Amino acid sequence: IKSQSQRNDGSVGLFIYPVLQAADILLYRSTHVPVGDDQAQHLELTQDVARIFNRRYGDFFPIPRALMSSNKKIRSLRDPSVKMSKSDPQQLATVRLTDTPEEIVLKFRKAVTDCTSEVTYDPENRPGVSNLVAIHSAVTGHAPEELVLQSRGLETAQYKMVVAEAVVTALTPIREEIHRLRGEVGYLTEVLDRGAHRAREIAAPVYDAVCRMVGLR
Repeated sequence: IKSQSQRNDGSVGLFIYPVLQAADILLYRSTHVPVGDDQAQHLELTQDVARIFNRRYGDFFPIPRALMSSNKKIRSLRDPSVKMSKSDPQQLATVRLTDTPEEIVLKFRKAVTDCTSEVTYDPENRPGVSNLVAIHSAVTGHAPEELVLQSRGLETAQYKMVVAEAVVTALTPIREEIHRLRGEVGYLTEVLDRGAHRAREIAAPVYDAVCRMVGLR
């Protein structure tokens, strides 16, 4: 499906990505993994790998569990039948953390909805408007049902701007911090080096233990 959406035949990376993800999770003996709805199958593969290894070589890996928020999937602003993705070739489909307020407003103004002006939350029958409500919920922490009540009397076009404003408010401090950090290359390099050192400290004993258990050492 992803190959078709990107209009190519895919690559080996598309197929080995779930395997690499499983390795990343198991190498640190993770017990809980924050994932979106589209990553649930990948985590199931990781769980299968852990169970098979434990059954064959002895109880070693925890079986990682998924941590999911109530907003499991944010959908494209241009095609609400698919998820919002940074690789989407349509510039107006995806809101980025570094977008300016003007860019965010434009993207929501152009968001695909339907011909009914009322704001409702019905993902199956009104995916476009429901996606706006879901995004609004994600950035404000309010339940979709509560937001629908608050938006009573608003037309869809008006609601788009309400959501855009909420997204701008939520992302502005993040965007500003990103811009600030990009100017501190030395600090970022230090953080990366410190993180890599800590990651090796945690991963190396696990890797060594696995090698011994499977007979590679």
